[in-house]
Amino acid sequence: MAVSRSVRRGLAALAVLVTVSALTTPAGAQEPPPGGTGDTTYRESGLPGRSADAATPGRATAAGENRPVGQQAGYPRQTSLREFPENPDDKAIKLGLTPYHDIAPQLNELQERSDRVSAEVVGQSTQGRDLYLVTLTAPESPAEAARQARWRELIEDDPTAAADNERLAREYKAPVWINANIHGDEWEGTDGALDVIERLATGDDPAEAALLESTRIYLTVTNNPDGRVAGTRANAAGFDVNRDHLTSSQPESRAVRDVLLETQPLVMIDEHGYTGTTLIEPGTPPHGRDYEYDLYIKHAYENALGMERAIGELGHEETARADIPFRDFAPGEWDDWPPIFTPMYSIYHGAVGHTVEVPLRVNRAEYEQLPVEELRRRSSVNRDVADATITSAVEYAEEHRGELLADQIETYRRGWAGEPQRDIPDEYVPGFGEEDRYSAEFPRAYVIPAGEGQRSAPAAARLVDHLVAHDVRVSRAQHTFHLDGQRYRKGSYVVDMHQPKRGLANAMLSAGQDISGDVPRMYDISGWSLGLLWGATVDVATDEAPAVRTAPVAAAGPTGSLPPSPNADLALTLTDGADVQAATYLLERGVEVTRGEDGTLVVPASARSEAATAADRFGVSFTRAGKDSSGTPVAAPVIAAAASADELAVLRGLGFDVRPVSTAVLNDGFDFDGVSALVVSTGLDHDALTADAKRRLQAFLDGGGGVVARGAGGAAFNEAAGLLPVTAVEGRGDANGVVSVTDGEGGVLDRAPGHSFVYAPLWFTGLGEAVTAEQRYTRDPLVSGHWRPGEDVGGPAEAAGEASVVSGVTDDGTRAVLFGTEPMFRDHPKGLYAQVADAVFWTS
Repeated sequence: MAVSRSVRRGLAALAVLVTVSALTTPAGAQEPPPGGTGDTTYRESGLPGRSADAATPGRATAAGENRPVGQQAGYPRQTSLREFPENPDDKAIKLGLTPYHDIAPQLNELQERSDRVSAEVVGQSTQGRDLYLVTLTAPESPAEAARQARWRELIEDDPTAAADNERLAREYKAPVWINANIHGDEWEGTDGALDVIERLATGDDPAEAALLESTRIYLTVTNNPDGRVAGTRANAAGFDVNRDHLTSSQPESRAVRDVLLETQPLVMIDEHGYTGTTLIEPGTPPHGRDYEYDLYIKHAYENALGMERAIGELGHEETARADIPFRDFAPGEWDDWPPIFTPMYSIYHGAVGHTVEVPLRVNRAEYEQLPVEELRRRSSVNRDVADATITSAVEYAEEHRGELLADQIETYRRGWAGEPQRDIPDEYVPGFGEEDRYSAEFPRAYVIPAGEGQRSAPAAARLVDHLVAHDVRVSRAQHTFHLDGQRYRKGSYVVDMHQPKRGLANAMLSAGQDISGDVPRMYDISGWSLGLLWGATVDVATDEAPAVRTAPVAAAGPTGSLPPSPNADLALTLTDGADVQAATYLLERGVEVTRGEDGTLVVPASARSEAATAADRFGVSFTRAGKDSSGTPVAAPVIAAAASADELAVLRGLGFDVRPVSTAVLNDGFDFDGVSALVVSTGLDHDALTADAKRRLQAFLDGGGGVVARGAGGAAFNEAAGLLPVTAVEGRGDANGVVSVTDGEGGVLDRAPGHSFVYAPLWFTGLGEAVTAEQRYTRDPLVSGHWRPGEDVGGPAEAAGEASVVSGVTDDGTRAVLFGTEPMFRDHPKGLYAQVADAVFWTS
């Protein structure tokens, strides 16, 4: 049964829109700027639990209007944008570029002057600034716009019919999406986009008018306004938004995800800086193995050449040529392997995606040190480059509209048909060879079991909702079925891989691939797997689809429950981050929770009402506690954390009271009063602490405070503080990926999953008598990713069988847990969050 995307996404929004609350506020979030509300609803919280207690009628469309689902406005869709107070501290001002507070006035003025331009709000940033979507197109009646929307859905839902529709071929407007300023201190994409908007909205060139008759140009003029104002690469929560598209943990990435899904562009450009010479993708190998790469590379390469010609015509000495990584770089230097970057993520939705890096650096040290005149000269060149590359890409889309459209249709058709990817011959485009061949054998289906076969029902529900939010089609079995000798209960979820976006589904759910032998190094992460790292059981059906009647899923079903006995104490096992959220919720409300030796939490029958609220809110299941349910009373942990922004976000999202610390903070007199655990991964150098800071730290440890340490920074702190007697062995700093692990000899992480994530992996040897291996790398640990041995550091063979996580008690009674893995990396390995909480509770 095919259900149109507008209906699926509308139902999903009705079912799972949740209001971001204090519980799910990202680390680093601040009060909204003057004029900003800061009150925003999102389809997903991006945090460990899944809230099922809030349903909001209606939806905010990609165009930012609150319209009933299915109601299609025409163009222009002009909005009176709220205008923010002038901010003289906006970092763009020094560069002679547009400060954020001037964007809305410019767009409002253009809307008054032109019926070719629409400006709308598609969401808010972390600090509450509006995210703008500008659409350039010739005026359309509501009926004409509705026809375009039906054709867009037909392309995905029934590509065979779309390919045969002659009127669609003639009249479908080619969508092009430009995303700018995703890195806040890479400014000029915004200004180049504004230049294009003004020219096409107000010019009298007949060719440009004709362009807008056959094309819709969508521009998100600043994807990271908080970073733009502050002059930071990351958003206000400390996240790199251009690493967040697989997880969509941030409001900025969720907003542009929804723009992408609603506009379905044929071509997309992501404007960045600064690489010295203008850089224009396509990238080097390894290429994303789940792409329909033949349909992508032929356009990407030609479009890149056109953009290179366009910047050459600017006449600037610095723009005489471009670097095209596919053509000019060695394998691994600038790859398109992971779906975390905006253009790479867009390829899975049928777009020809490019990163463009404008050439001349004006941020960081240069921003502080260069004369203003030179900074503005450089910014002017960069602005010209952004304008030229946007203009050239739009012209490519207009000139090649028919072929681009046919190839997007073909991408979806192959998915529906379950056809294999195409073999690509040498010199398919100049330079294409054996090193460029990456492909996947798609399984027939994935099954996310219900019932006793599922490790964590909340984790499964969260995964299903995430897939649906990303336009992966999921269905629910209407009765019990058998597949590959296994019985699956009614209600199990099926991801049939005969679907239009099978590449994205596979990139999300598959185990991935070990590419260590393919290239010498990688640009960023090389292994990821929501199927292995999000805490849910996900089974793979290689050859056979489930023979069962299914119904399309708009949102996962509720998973929270309590046992029927009203007078029995309740047990909660911390299997998933959602369980941790439920526990901290109860502790915050003064419920007397105890913890057994196996880590199970017991809630008294008298708190059944509070437990029912937690079960509903976080989707967790309480069971009946045993007759002997005695344990240690649990207090709500208070954490002092010397950790990265992503780790702080996870800890706060789990509901812990987190107080960021560092060497400087401790030296300034940080008071450990009330703190129960110290989390250390970065920013805390024990040797650099003052004598007084060391005294206060030692008093904390002597008073029963525990330590949870991660990575090289945590291991160095452990050694300097004289905690656990172990030797930490480091792998390569750029090694990363999904690893298989096995239970060790301890009892702190008994429920940890069999896979973990590493970046700059660490392992522990020489364990003293008081130290226990909680987890070990398996004999062949790397499942997917890139992990080679270095000259002085080991690879997977050296880590095999060694301890990846250890725990122990010092002679003075301090409890400590050391992680050599990365259980909180970029809000990605959500299935590992409960083991972090186990460590916090045990050490507290």
